[in-house]
Amino acid sequence: MNKRSENQADSTAVRYRYYRPKHLLTMLVVVFLWVLHGLPFRVLGWLGWLMGSLLYALPTSRRRVGFINLEKCFPEMTHRERQQILRHHVINLACMVLEFSYLWFSSVERIRRLMPIEGLEHLHALEGKPVIFLMPHFTGLDFGGLRVSLETPVVSIYSKQKSADFDAYVASRRLRFDTGIVLSRQAGIRPALRALKQGYRLFYLPDQDFGARDSVFAHFFGIPAATITGLSRLAKASGAAVLPCYPRRKRDGYTLVIEPPLVNFPGGDIQQDTEHMNRHVEAQIRRQPAQYFWLHKRFKTRPAGELGFY
Repeated sequence: MNKRSENQADSTAVRYRYYRPKHLLTMLVVVFLWVLHGLPFRVLGWLGWLMGSLLYALPTSRRRVGFINLEKCFPEMTHRERQQILRHHVINLACMVLEFSYLWFSSVERIRRLMPIEGLEHLHALEGKPVIFLMPHFTGLDFGGLRVSLETPVVSIYSKQKSADFDAYVASRRLRFDTGIVLSRQAGIRPALRALKQGYRLFYLPDQDFGARDSVFAHFFGIPAATITGLSRLAKASGAAVLPCYPRRKRDGYTLVIEPPLVNFPGGDIQQDTEHMNRHVEAQIRRQPAQYFWLHKRFKTRPAGELGFY
């Protein structure tokens, strides 16, 4: 790669640097999570159950979004079954927040112990080749991103926090083992493509609704859903293999499951590639529906002339 391209990648990538929070609220969050990081996983899970149960009882707009999403995606289920999934999902979200204490403060050895990897041979078989990890929005995704970065240099894409102080601290914690870089979503896919060509493996989450721009309407549980086409375009431009993966939560931690690479991907048609991706994401969700991010407005963008769901 030429020097100009390297400098361009450097200008858009966030690398590790120590950051001390400056605002009181950020400091309080940091102290709270530091205190929690010494607790066993099951104890943190119990606290998450308590916090999540209380949050689920609140009649919030996001809970309504979750009900609508589950009604659209699982019409064959009873109302009670969908309620149970959503309740467990909110509990898992609460657990996820508390588990940032491990991600920010625990040792490498503890991170490895809390999240062993199943299917690591699929990554090893691609040594020296570009790889994209396809990770849907499950509640253990941050755990998965940090864990896989302990095996191979990773570039990931993130959405900036509203608080610049909190955003800088979160970035420093994500990169504290100096095993990768992060890119802002607003920078587009070109910096990610440059990073892939430099030898980083991309940890990519393309399953949410970011509007009509750079998206196609691909079926998601039988419903046309605005889906970004970046996975197909990045795989085609870089020659990368796509390894689907997902975190599976257990009583004493997680397992990061890495599946075999997608076959015949990318193909010759972006629409078909995006449908292919969504079918794979659906299959993962059906294995553990309470782990998926149901509170996101997945069907916010509708085809022309169609009424909104929310």
